[in-house]
Amino acid sequence: MIKHSVSRWCFGSTPLEDLCKKCHQLGVTGLDLLPLDEIPIVQDLGIECTITAAHPDDEGVGEIEKGFNNPDYHPALHKIYQKLIPAAAELGVRQVICFSGNRDGISDTDGITNCIAGLTPLIPLAERHGITLVMELLNSKVDHPDYQCDHTAWGATLCEKLASPHFKLLYDIYHMQIMEGDVIRNIQTYQQHISHYHTAGVPGRHEFDESQELNYAAISRAILETGFDGFIGQEYVPTTDDPFDFLPCAIELCSAK
Repeated sequence: MIKHSVSRWCFGSTPLEDLCKKCHQLGVTGLDLLPLDEIPIVQDLGIECTITAAHPDDEGVGEIEKGFNNPDYHPALHKIYQKLIPAAAELGVRQVICFSGNRDGISDTDGITNCIAGLTPLIPLAERHGITLVMELLNSKVDHPDYQCDHTAWGATLCEKLASPHFKLLYDIYHMQIMEGDVIRNIQTYQQHISHYHTAGVPGRHEFDESQELNYAAISRAILETGFDGFIGQEYVPTTDDPFDFLPCAIELCSAK
């Protein structure tokens, strides 16, 4: 059975209490990408934080653009994640997001080598605390120019080399449709490396209605058939006056019926 979540930032203007109420009404049990200080609030309202994010330092290290593929950022990243991992675990969160960073001239091969060097010291800490570090696959064509972890095979290679169940991928269906397509086959091929999914319509990153090119009913069935028991998180940017207008339809389409 598919579990449903929504990304907090997509409904950022909605008070947390109202967002949690809407989640309960629709059978959504999780919120993605909450900062640490918001996690106890939603938990008290009966909603799970599915994945949390680092607070970048003053130089922006920890943001999407400044991640583990650049050794210059490793000392700052280690400091950030050595605090975040136990803090997330103490709050009962089981996933922490991380990013490759932009290429900035770093080859794909060197990027993997550098990510291994940066992540390896954190894996034992994650294991001790029951945390999975999750690197997000993002497109470098439209939204995040020069981002390195922009193909599923690259992320899967990193997973294979780290060889830990505490390092996985966040497969963003919107981003990977833009970069490589072949969504269902890639999900089937790399499912063992994926611990979370995100949705949005292509083109535009908005509601995925009949004007969009992705068939989320078929995709959600394919995800379920892999044995996946985690969350599919809605991460589309609402275009309607009421940001929740499409959410019931999104949940229905992604319920693998």
